[in-house]
Order: sequence, then structure tokens, then C-alpha cells
Amino acid sequence: MPETPVDKISEADAAEELVRLADELAAHDLRYHGEDAPTISDADYDALKIRAFALEARFPHLTPENSPSLRVGAQRSEKFAPVEHGAPMLSLDNAFADEEAVEFDTRVRRFLRLSADETVSYTAEPKIDGLSCSIRYERGVLVQAATRGDGRVGEDVTANVRTIGDIPKRLSGEGWPEVIEIRGEIYLSHEGFLALNAAATEAGQKTYANPRNAAAGSLRQIDSKITAQRPLAFFAYAWGAMSAPFARSQWDALQALKTWGFATTPQSRRVENADGLLTAYAAMEAVRPKLAYDIDGVVYKVDRLDWQHRLGFVTRTPRWAIARKFPAQQARTVLEAIDIQVGRTGAVTPVARLHPVTVGGVVVVNATLHNADEIARKDIRVGDTVILQRAGDVIPQIVSVVLDERPAEAEPFAFPTHCPCPLHTPLERETTAAGAATVVRRCSGEFACPFQRLAHLRHFVSRRAFDIEGLGEKQLTLFTEQGWLASPADIFRLHEHREAMLQLDRFGETSVGNLLESIETRRNIALDRFIYGLGVRHVGETTSLALARHFETVERFVETAKAAAEQMAGPVYAELSNLEGLGPTAVSAVLEFARSGQTILAPQDISFESHLRLAIPKLNSRARAALVVRFSDWATFETAAKQGAAETPGDAFIEVASVDAVGVVAARMIAEFFGEDHNRVLVDSLLAELSVIPAERPKSDTAVAGKTIVFTGALEKMTRDEAKAQAEALGAKVSGSVSKKTDLVVAGPGAGSKLKTATDLGIDVITEDEWLALAGG
Repeated sequence: MPETPVDKISEADAAEELVRLADELAAHDLRYHGEDAPTISDADYDALKIRAFALEARFPHLTPENSPSLRVGAQRSEKFAPVEHGAPMLSLDNAFADEEAVEFDTRVRRFLRLSADETVSYTAEPKIDGLSCSIRYERGVLVQAATRGDGRVGEDVTANVRTIGDIPKRLSGEGWPEVIEIRGEIYLSHEGFLALNAAATEAGQKTYANPRNAAAGSLRQIDSKITAQRPLAFFAYAWGAMSAPFARSQWDALQALKTWGFATTPQSRRVENADGLLTAYAAMEAVRPKLAYDIDGVVYKVDRLDWQHRLGFVTRTPRWAIARKFPAQQARTVLEAIDIQVGRTGAVTPVARLHPVTVGGVVVVNATLHNADEIARKDIRVGDTVILQRAGDVIPQIVSVVLDERPAEAEPFAFPTHCPCPLHTPLERETTAAGAATVVRRCSGEFACPFQRLAHLRHFVSRRAFDIEGLGEKQLTLFTEQGWLASPADIFRLHEHREAMLQLDRFGETSVGNLLESIETRRNIALDRFIYGLGVRHVGETTSLALARHFETVERFVETAKAAAEQMAGPVYAELSNLEGLGPTAVSAVLEFARSGQTILAPQDISFESHLRLAIPKLNSRARAALVVRFSDWATFETAAKQGAAETPGDAFIEVASVDAVGVVAARMIAEFFGEDHNRVLVDSLLAELSVIPAERPKSDTAVAGKTIVFTGALEKMTRDEAKAQAEALGAKVSGSVSKKTDLVVAGPGAGSKLKTATDLGIDVITEDEWLALAGG
């Protein structure tokens, strides 16, 4: 069964899928940007991202705090000192077809209000498959270099960058600003890549999967002497912070970069209008096999810099540029086995084990199969010859099966009914709040399942939870096998096994002492980290912080969560609450009508929509339309409304669900978590080992304390997340929509409907600079 189309998916299912996608994409970002060890192809990654963005567009209020739409790149490594970029390093939206390139041109014209016959010039530049780098020059001298990092803060690689011959240590020519960040891509040529791997093989060292990974690994050497031995090169194509402008167009800027001593991509060209974009792409695709380095697409940029400034940004991506990706590459191989992996929440994922095959210079040995329904839909069987598709890196997707080459003995894959762990716990097919089956199958063993237990422990010690240094997956696995770890509380009792630890290989006095000291420092933990560390589904960092600020103490949070477990909403109430088109006011109106016991008589020939208008006048047209689609007739709706009213949750559940950034779905997950005996024991035993620091009360003595603020348009001096955090720290509430309850709107360039609504309602509107002055005062 294919994944539910975006326009058909329920809000509850979308909420869960968005959390899963955000976590999955964040993990892939870390492997790609931070560890130089990707485990998914560009095509698979792009597909996940497109799905996530489409769901966010339909349900913007469900956007997770770690969504790729709110960040660039991944967390930086701890090997290098942090460097804050003078201006953020941005990510680009992707296009995959001619129609999308034409639509890009159309969007640019529409935003700039240009006529169809007016010429728009673009630069078309090859998208180098390397490692982004920002190099700062002061008075023409190289003073610092940094990787992209998370887009805002990167890694200091100055010493290593100084060893790259393509990068000038002092700028040539004239006309460069006193201070400027030059940006571009560090890469390895095909020849350099083959030579590097050949030398590594001869020396018995690890080899790299592709030139991009080799370039990234070479740049991130602690010893710059090793970097100097690697044949790295650099193409410049952009700039960040600068003390003064130096060009009026992207094309003129590229020419200036060349005069200052930088190499720029010789295939770059200036083109006009949509036809020019398509012609440039075709030319780049044709020349691609002849290039001495890898490219994975073409970057289109509006040429005029004043137009770039007017177009601005959408979240973290510019409106004036887009990356047109090349089609995925394909190859054939044999599916040798299907393994089952178990995640933290018990979700089981099938993984294809493949006969090794080289696709575009990368050896591929496995691929995700997503879920049981996907295997059945494509009728994938062990022994099949399959078509793989990839666009750039390691793990591709299985596109189809070559039925003509199917072995006679190949049998349909029987998805397991029990977890592959030693306990063989039954797998359960998850259902929505309304009882509909989903594609997700979960192990029902919870912490009894060793796979889930290990995944839970990994989450618990992760950087954003308890952040226990020195307790990685290898140590957790080893200590679990020794019988020392069965739950998070056992981590704080590891000191009891100190002598036994010292008997293990590679565990000396220093390493054991450092580990136990690291654990001890986490006995005092902030309430939001404690909540996040529990690993409750749908409870991420933002939700954990909101819960902590609301309940303030761990005692009140746990007491309320346990009470909520006894007062959960029923499935029909949950479905009504999560029905797209029904806001809180509409839900209340429906339940109020159901509890009133009124019988609204209407003519037999009246439509269901008209009956709703007559019976519940508080419903707006959008709410009525949603109910008509879901229930189809008055009798079915009335029965459901009465059932939903009977399933209304208790005060404790409502309090949890009413916390800003929580909602019914996350509240249900919290209630279900605390409704399990073993989870209550887990929490109680953990609290016996800890001192949980109460959350700080929001400030009440600032100019914006208690006010509701909306940020709209492009923020140029901070990210949207930074603005939100700043406002909340000052005691304000940040909302995503403008209403009569809004006190203040901060509008940047490109502000649209929200600004208009604020103006119509007479709400105070200020600029970003005025906001910074207000916040600083």
C-alpha cells in the first residue's frame, strides 16, 4: 500500500509522519554534513524532504522544531572550534524537471511584477558536488575559513584551507571590500580521488566512497599536514558578509572573483528567461560526463543583485535561486536478503541486502524498503533482480523488479509477525486515533525488547537530552550485554560496576573515571531535558520546553501526566479534534450542541451542509465543509458528535493538550506513556537518582511580557527560531497567525497576507530593527 497522499492524510497521521521525517532527515544531515558518511542517496533524501515540505505546507502548525525547513546543514563536529558566519550560509530549493525550472522563472516574474515580455537574466552555474566553505578576508588577507555547519555556525578549518593551492592567501587585483567572506566548494577531481584511494589501499587505510566524501574527510583532518597532501581544489561562486558592495550582478561578481585570484566554474554562463534556463541545463547535462570533477545539477540565480535583494528569502532558502538536479542514475543487482531493523519507538523497518554493485562510482550494498506495504506493492522478493536508482551517494531506492529474471523458487516476502529480538515479541500494526490501520508495525515489547531498549538509551544520552559524554552506542551495547543497563536509571548506578569495568578491554582508570564523572554531572538536569530524554513520541525539544515552562516542576508534570493517563480522550473525540478544518472553536461548538440534547428538525430535502448551518450557527463554512466530507449525512454526524461528547477527556488531559505547542496528539502520547506500568516505574526509578531543576518562569517585567507576537516576512539579522526564542525569553508568546488576539507584528521584507491582516485589524507593526531595539531595551 503506497503512502497516503498529502491531500488525503489526517492531521494525526501527518503529525507522526512529520516527526519521523524530521528525525530521519536530521540523522542523514549529520551523516552527510558532519560525519562525511552518508547512508542514503540524494534521490531518496530529496524524496523525503519533498514529502516533509508538502506535509508542512498543508499543516504548518505541525512543523517539528528540527524540521529541515528551519535549518541548513547539520550540527557541527566538536573536533574544530566554532565559527559564526557573518551572514548565514543558505540552502537551495530543488527542481527536477523542465516544468519546475519554468515555474521558477514565473515565480520570479510574479514577485517582481514583471511583464511576460520583459527580459530576466540568470546565471546558470554547475552544482559542484563537494564541501561548502566560507573564507574571510580582511584587507585582502585570508584570516579565517569555516565549513557550512548548521548554516549559522561552522567549523574553523583555517589551517587546512591555507594548504589548498586554489585558494589565494592574499587577494589579487583591486576593488575587493576591506572585509568579505568568499564562498564556494572544496572538491576533489576524479583523478585526485582515484589516486587518493589507491594510496590508501596500498597503505592499508580506509578508502572513500566518492570524491565528495574524500574532499570532506581531507578538509577535516586535525593535522593540516595531512590535508596538504591531498589534491583538494576550490571553486568560488558566492559571498557572505562584506563591508561594501562590489558588483551589480551575479555575473559581474564572478568576473571580479576571477580577477582577485579565485577559480570559478568555466561552464557557468549568463542566460535569459525560461528558455535560457532549459538550454543551459541541457548543455550542462551533455558536458557532465566529460568533466574532471563531479557535478549533480545546475544552480540558477537571478543575475541582478538588486532583484535578488527584493526577492529575499523563504525561511532559510532564497527566492532568487534554485538547484536543478540531474536525473537519478540506475543499476541492476540481486536482492540477497531482507533484514528487519527495530527503532526506538518499536517501529520496524525492512532493509534490503544487495549483491554489491557500483552505481556512479559508489559501491551499494543495501537499501531501505520503507515498510511491509511497500514490499507488497512492488512485489519485491528475495532472489529478485532489482533496478536501483540513485542521484549521488550511498544507499539508493529500489525502483522496480525485473520480473523476466525472477527465479522460479522466489516466494512473496512474508513480513514477520514477531520482533527479531530474542524475545520474539509480537508486532502490532499501528492505528490512528479513529482506529484506521497505518503502514507502521511496532514491536509491542517496549523496554523488554533489547533493540528498543538500546535505542531508548541512545536517545536518553544524546546531546539534546541528557548529553552524557563518553556513553555512545558501543558502550551502551557492551554494558547492556553485561547486564548493567536495563533502563535509564541504571546509567546513574554504573559506578557500582567500576571495578568490573576496569577488567574490560580498553577501559582504563582514566576512561572509566571520565565516564563516571560525566554521568555524575548530569544528576542535576533541567526539566525540559528530562522530559525530552524520556523519548515520548511526538514530544520533541520545543514541546518539552513548553511543558517544562507550563508545569515548572517535575513533580507537577509527572502528577498531571499520570492523571491524564486516567482521563484520555476517546477515539471519536480525538478524530473530531484532529479533523482538518475544525479549529478549537468549531470543535467546542459541535460538542456543545451534542451535549445540549437538542433535536433540530429540518425539511427532508435540506442538504447536510444546510442542516449544519441551521443546527450549529457558530460553525464557519470551512468547518461545515470538513464535516460534510467526513460524515456525508446528518444522522452519521449526529451519532459521532454525541459519541465524541461522551468521550471528552478529563481536566488533566485537557491541561496537557492545552499547553502551547503540545496539542491533542502529543497529549495522547504522553498519557499513553504514563498509562503503562513499566513506564511509571522507569520514571519513578529515574527520579530517585536525579535532581530535576525547575523551569524558569517567563519574564514578566519586559516591554513585551504577556503579549502575543507574530513574525512575518524575511528576517535579515536573525533566524525565525532565534527571534522566537528571544521573544519567549522576554515573556512573550509567539504565534504563527495574526488574529484579534495579536498584540504586535514584526514584519520583514516580503511580508504578505499576515501584514495585510494586521493592518486591517489595526495591530501595531514594527520592523526587525525596531524589534531588536525593543527587545534590547
